[in-house]
Amino acid sequence: MRRSPAALLLLSLLMTACSEDGPLSPSWPGGPSLSSSATPPDGLVTIGAGAGSLALWPYTGTDFSGTPQDPINLVFTGRADPRAIRSALFSLSGDRTAVGLPNVPPFNCTWRDAIGDLQTAYTGAGGWAGSAIQLACGEFGPVRFHLRLFEGGSATVGGAHFELLIPGTTDHQVLSWELAERLVTADMVRSGLLAAAPASTGAINAAPGFRQIPDVIYNLLPDELKAAIGGPAGTVAAPVDIATDGMATRFDLGGTAPAAGGTDQHFVIDFDQVIPRPFCSSGPADYLLVRGPVELSKQVRVNPAGGLTSEFNASGRLQLTPVNPATGAPVGEPYEAEVKDHQITRFDDDGGQVDGQAMQMELPQDVAGRGKKVVRLKVGPGGVTLFDQDVTCK
Repeated sequence: MRRSPAALLLLSLLMTACSEDGPLSPSWPGGPSLSSSATPPDGLVTIGAGAGSLALWPYTGTDFSGTPQDPINLVFTGRADPRAIRSALFSLSGDRTAVGLPNVPPFNCTWRDAIGDLQTAYTGAGGWAGSAIQLACGEFGPVRFHLRLFEGGSATVGGAHFELLIPGTTDHQVLSWELAERLVTADMVRSGLLAAAPASTGAINAAPGFRQIPDVIYNLLPDELKAAIGGPAGTVAAPVDIATDGMATRFDLGGTAPAAGGTDQHFVIDFDQVIPRPFCSSGPADYLLVRGPVELSKQVRVNPAGGLTSEFNASGRLQLTPVNPATGAPVGEPYEAEVKDHQITRFDDDGGQVDGQAMQMELPQDVAGRGKKVVRLKVGPGGVTLFDQDVTCK
């Protein structure tokens, strides 16, 4: 299969720039590592929260290193249990014409439980927390609004973004922080549960932009979508900053919606892309054409006491073909790989916990040059904070 230079450049960015919400594709340099720490990250800020204050790290992470992944752009106080926020959003229809949004996709989406990478957040009141509850407005693709919720003592903090599913992958590219923040704000107002009008926290994280959209991805967006995310019109020659004002919106919940029940989802993504070899790479020209089905499923259950448990599984047997990144032509014999991702999350009256493990293994393992990567994240009550990755190369 021959691909244009622009398409190949796009594909080369997928594993490095677009692994935000790809449950099978988080990529780190080779070598084992282990971190387990209750130490707060640098850069905590203090904001008003209800009648008091809340110290928080104004970002999410993928581990406990203090490396920012997404900005925190939502803070919930009052009756702000993450399960209550889930119920409030689930109770709403997709008709947002009353708040000035058109009754067309993606703005007429409805909320559901989301499939996405597990992340971490930190508050002074709650310590480290994992994203035990993730919500999405819209399907897994082509675009959706994605919200992760983290308990923080009596408050809940959230990171929301609007994102694009990269065709032929399980990866999403973030397009906007602000559009997602505005949608959640509109929906919290629509819920009728707020005890006061939404308010700003003031500046707490990076502005006027945080992270970027690669230009080869941005230039593929329709003009209407570029306008919706506040991006420049026409064709660009450099990556576009993902705009943010550096502030979060604060909500004080005075009521609750009827408890939302469980959900099920099950679908298959056909992977078909050229990507940089994600680990055990021999150099910058080490690219693979990856093809094959990846099966994803998630079940969320709510027990009579209101406790929520979710289980996510993804698995696939993929064909890998070494290719020339400039032409897409094969430069080696095809071989196979197995990919698996398993997440268990819980949230009850004692708080939330997450436990996830992702594995990618090239086959057969006894061949020189083959590699295997296993990544695990566990966060839970009692200060459980475990992150480790193990990459082995034959």
